[in-house]
Amino acid sequence: MRVTARQLCRRKPLESMIGEAEGEPSGPGGLRRSMGLTQLTLLGISSVVGTGIFFVLGTAVPKAGPGVVLSFVVAAVVAGLAALCYVELAGAIPVAGSTYSYTYASLGEGAAYLVAWCLILEYGVAVSTVAVSWGQYLNELTDALFGFTLPDAISQPPGAGGVVNIPALVVVLLCSLLLARGTRESARLNAVMVCVKLSVLVLFVAVAFTAFRAGHFADFAPHGASGIGVAASAVFFSYVGFDTVATASEEVRNPRRTIPLALLLTLGAVTVLYILVSLAAVGAQPAGRFGAQADAGEAVLAQILRDVTGAGWPVVLLSAGAVVSIFSVVLVTLYGQTRILFSMARDGLVPEIFRRVDRKRHTPVGNTWIVGAGVGALAAFVPLQYLADLTSMGTLVAFVAVAAAVVVLRRIAPDAPRPYKVPLYPVVPIVSAASCLYLAWLLPGITWALFGGWLVLAALLYLVFGRRHSALRERAVAREHAGDDVSTTAAQA
Repeated sequence: MRVTARQLCRRKPLESMIGEAEGEPSGPGGLRRSMGLTQLTLLGISSVVGTGIFFVLGTAVPKAGPGVVLSFVVAAVVAGLAALCYVELAGAIPVAGSTYSYTYASLGEGAAYLVAWCLILEYGVAVSTVAVSWGQYLNELTDALFGFTLPDAISQPPGAGGVVNIPALVVVLLCSLLLARGTRESARLNAVMVCVKLSVLVLFVAVAFTAFRAGHFADFAPHGASGIGVAASAVFFSYVGFDTVATASEEVRNPRRTIPLALLLTLGAVTVLYILVSLAAVGAQPAGRFGAQADAGEAVLAQILRDVTGAGWPVVLLSAGAVVSIFSVVLVTLYGQTRILFSMARDGLVPEIFRRVDRKRHTPVGNTWIVGAGVGALAAFVPLQYLADLTSMGTLVAFVAVAAAVVVLRRIAPDAPRPYKVPLYPVVPIVSAASCLYLAWLLPGITWALFGGWLVLAALLYLVFGRRHSALRERAVAREHAGDDVSTTAAQA
């Protein structure tokens, strides 16, 4: 099973990738180009604004104090630098697969395979983690509205009083059903859910600002710059998912223009919203209360609204918003996961079933149900709370790969069409990679150990299956055989 450096670094030609994406009016394999800029931007916002902003302040404020507002800014800058790199690559390579496809064209097959597994980690663990909490928020909502809750044995994650998390499994399977039915239908429902959860957060900001006290910001950074940095690595989880926009490249109209604009609009809207929420929250109550509320298992935002208004409706409102938010995050994250596997299957690196598209629905139905079953099983049976940081780790490594891809493609394909270019090149890609590595360095040691084990597993799978079935390898072997036949024929003549 000898693998040469040449095999690992074999790149997929840029021209063939674009040809695959643009060769058919409805996209490769029958994927339908049904989304426009508005739907795609809402898809991006939906993938980012999830449970993170509903609970992250409880863990981030004790680390940074009122300076958590700057932590959100730092995380936004890191995500923004990566987004600028995505913008250039999405315009130059408008294909499904996002970071995986960009890495394939620049750093080669081996690196692309490992990056794909980073993305699988980002999407798979993220969707399992947020699905676990769906049952908890659902219980809060039903308790507030109807006075009953599901038993802990079937509504809590294993390790937290539960045996099997039935609501987590249900939400994943429901989202899988929607995705299997069609991208257009899923996008329409997602647009409604985005409006609901954004309305909840905007209402929180409006109400919380009525109790704003400037004195709450007096001891702005009790733990100094290091505290703000550590909190930034924690709140970065709240920005994870905007790269899902790039996975939809083959199902949007005019992708060279639509993808870059949707990326920038998504990140801009989310950053403004997060800063407003953090300002309103810290202004409405002293920083010292956030940690105690989180330790007591309270929903921080709901508690702030309860204190400000003196009413019980905040629990209903925030729980309803969280239920809708989690559902939309699961929907969009599953979508991104299936499109990455679709691209990998087209390259022969995973089994053929992941690229088969239903002729009627124009969706990879088998792919969707396999991913849904796997993620649902993780969410239902595995205690995933200690794996949450792995989502951020996978994302940060993928962002480093994107920054590297920009630099490499500028060198190997300088004349490729680029509707948008990274400003201040090469400073922005270098700073982007360095800032991502900095946030990754701040993550716990156990996260690094688990991530290393994940990459070892990915490398083994590549050696056992991916390398043997690689479409590029098969084409290279076919060319070699054709060359040998020509040489033999010439010698005989």
